[in-house]
Amino acid sequence: MKRLILVLALILSAPLAYAVQPDEILPDPAMEQRARDISAGLRCLVCRNESIDESNAELARDLRLLVRERLLEGDTNEEVVDYVVDRYGEYVLLNPTTRGSNIFLWLAGPIMAVIALILAFFYLRGRATAKPATEDRLSADEEARLSEILKD
Repeated sequence: MKRLILVLALILSAPLAYAVQPDEILPDPAMEQRARDISAGLRCLVCRNESIDESNAELARDLRLLVRERLLEGDTNEEVVDYVVDRYGEYVLLNPTTRGSNIFLWLAGPIMAVIALILAFFYLRGRATAKPATEDRLSADEEARLSEILKD
């Protein structure tokens, strides 16, 4: 029973494990928590949708060390993030800003949805008001041929 509890505890705690190495951890718990908060919002440029805290890539380790180094120099959280963004671009942010050129990316989805709804409305409206096609009657020869085929 104790083994089962231990195995369950290990399985449930596995997702909580971070890639932060023991030699990276700052001695001050408050400063370390600030570093973790900042790192959670920064994307690993190698692993794509992982934060640098979760990634085992060398670049993620370098970024974690950079964040801690900037905090030790006395930068605020915003200054650290701004420094990393200036150095690597806005792609490094897991939650991109809505400023500058990103505003087009944020607005593109809703604008396209509105355009699609407008086009669908006019398409369906045009179909509803369209005149039905005139029925083409079969010629006498075609009716005779059809009757002959159906008798067989």
